[in-house]
Amino acid sequence: MVFADRSDAGRRLAAALLPYRTKRPVVLALPRGGVPVAAEVARALAAPLDLVLVRKIGLPWQPELAIGAVVDGAEPVIVRNEEIIAHEGVGEAEFQRVCRRELVEIERRRARYLGARERAEIAGRVVIVVDDGIATGATVKAALRAIRRRGPAQLVLAVPVAPPEAVAELRPEVDDLVCLEMPERFGALGHFYRDFGQLGDEEVIATLARFPVRPPSPA
Repeated sequence: MVFADRSDAGRRLAAALLPYRTKRPVVLALPRGGVPVAAEVARALAAPLDLVLVRKIGLPWQPELAIGAVVDGAEPVIVRNEEIIAHEGVGEAEFQRVCRRELVEIERRRARYLGARERAEIAGRVVIVVDDGIATGATVKAALRAIRRRGPAQLVLAVPVAPPEAVAELRPEVDDLVCLEMPERFGALGHFYRDFGQLGDEEVIATLARFPVRPPSPA
């Protein structure tokens, strides 16, 4: 399955999530790429849209390779990929240096994207976490663990595409997992989109503006 763009992926994902509409869910997007996908899900489910701010901790000399991830909060949640850390010989000081840098970026995004915007209530709610796809799963795992600490009634992960091994690793972290496409030969996430252009901050801000935390009640 190839998606035209992230909005197309979101509409297809929303169709698979329609049974959740009556449960009054909250939709959380991983920015930036997850935002247009999550927007379509929030529209279809008449749900509030909010963000979960998480950053990959990349290998210092190969930033695209995740050695962990960090999620913001009063006590940041850090997930480590100990296998890659050991294999690459990453020292603790080096790991913490990259982690601090990503926390600075998370704070920048919080101020830029959310400002004084009201945040969605998570405790006791059905929460659907949405991204545009999963590669290693490190950032998503960190996000899920951080959200679980906030006491949702049910935690759901929904993505258009992910490799089977990532889905298997993440399934114990959630109560339900919806993934439209699980190719054995994965490659790069962009291969599953005809348009996989980078999103800017302004696009994230404009999307959030269309989806207030307290939307009209579903019909």
